Amino acid sequence: MNGGSPSELLLAGRIHAALPQTQCTRCGYPDCSAYAQAIASKQAGINQCPPGGAEGITRLAAITGQPVLPLAPSNGLETPRSVAIIDEAWCIGCTLCLDACPTDAIMGSNKLMHTVIEPYCTGCELCIPVCPVDCISLENVTGNHTGWDAWSSAQAEEARIRYEFHSKRRNSPGSRGPETLEETGPVPAPADLEDKKRSVIEAALARARTKRG
Repeated sequence: MNGGSPSELLLAGRIHAALPQTQCTRCGYPDCSAYAQAIASKQAGINQCPPGGAEGITRLAAITGQPVLPLAPSNGLETPRSVAIIDEAWCIGCTLCLDACPTDAIMGSNKLMHTVIEPYCTGCELCIPVCPVDCISLENVTGNHTGWDAWSSAQAEEARIRYEFHSKRRNSPGSRGPETLEETGPVPAPADLEDKKRSVIEAALARARTKRG
């Protein structure tokens, strides 16, 4: 966490440790760390985290000294936790979900079907909108349990560690996307990579449409 006074940074750290670490962005910030910083600097409310739910708001209220508030409807609802399920029969191996998953919970490679490693999935849903063939769905895995009743501190800590590793890997110099791991020779320029990914996806979509037809 960067910026802010020492006291603000300390508060942001405590807030961050109390968040569920699903990295779902429903709070309106790119990750849990950014949301924690926003709360500490009074730029965001403590009631913007649907995965944490009412219990999460109570925890944040105790840390910040702010009053307990209802979950902000604009950020979503407190619901049971779900995990992503990939219909492998329709997966075209485009790798877009691999890029979107904040905890590297999806396993697969270019042009090959992918699968979700359920214990690592936080239910963030970020993989769903990027799938061009709509082969990803959600499955309720906690019944009627929501918020922190559906998610443990141990799971939150593991998710935090996996997200930090994911971010470090993606931001490291010379990092290559999943679609180039099996290639040899010079690393293509970014524009070339985008053109290649686009052509691969278009070809895969054409095959999927033919198959469905």
